[in-house]
Amino acid sequence: MAGATDISIEQKLKALYKLQLIDSKIDNLRSVRGELPMEVSDLEDEIAGYETRLQNMQAEIKKMDEAINQNKTRIMDAKALVKKYEKQLENVKNNREYEALSKEIEIQGLEQLAAEKRIKNAQFDIDQKKQALENLKLELEGRKTDLATKKGELDNIVNETEKEENQLLAVRSEAVKVADERLVGSYERIRRGVKNGIGVATIQRESCSGCFGGIPPQRQSDIKQRKKIIVCENCGRVLIDSGLAEEVSAESHI
Repeated sequence: MAGATDISIEQKLKALYKLQLIDSKIDNLRSVRGELPMEVSDLEDEIAGYETRLQNMQAEIKKMDEAINQNKTRIMDAKALVKKYEKQLENVKNNREYEALSKEIEIQGLEQLAAEKRIKNAQFDIDQKKQALENLKLELEGRKTDLATKKGELDNIVNETEKEENQLLAVRSEAVKVADERLVGSYERIRRGVKNGIGVATIQRESCSGCFGGIPPQRQSDIKQRKKIIVCENCGRVLIDSGLAEEVSAESHI
């Protein structure tokens, strides 16, 4: 293939416009997907959030279960101490020993009551958490169903358009080789900066078809000669004459 310096401006313009036709076709194919890719991504993020909440709630329930078991152990220990102190009461020798043991029995009784209350409160919290957990699981399953549906729709659309898109991308890579690298870079920057993705505009009714800004007669004449790269003074798009556009369209069948 001829070197970049051997490629004429006209050839570069044709390659660039061919690139525009290809990119517009790819844009149209991808637009069929609409908001589906974003919806799929949002659902995946939402599901990840639900699963994190689910794990946190399960960890909280486990922690409360452990607290209940600890309090049950405290109750058992307190009851054992009460039995021990009651046994000792049978052998007290004076009032001071009696009062001390009675005080310990009372303390252990209060410890039992406090532990029982903590168990009751924790069990209530667990029941509430478990109900919330079940509701969360239902919501999560619903989101997963939505995701499967959206992914299925997206996969169907991608499968329908993927072959054509890959063919266009292969043709595009060839067009890029012909067009000047800096010119392609400028074209792609323009495309990113405009809503309609048009980086190469034709002259229509003495105006730029991209921004509809007027083009002076002498500039139109220069554009038709295809001797240099000329951009629209209003929007920066590369300008070509409608004849060149028709030639490229007829040659490329895009």
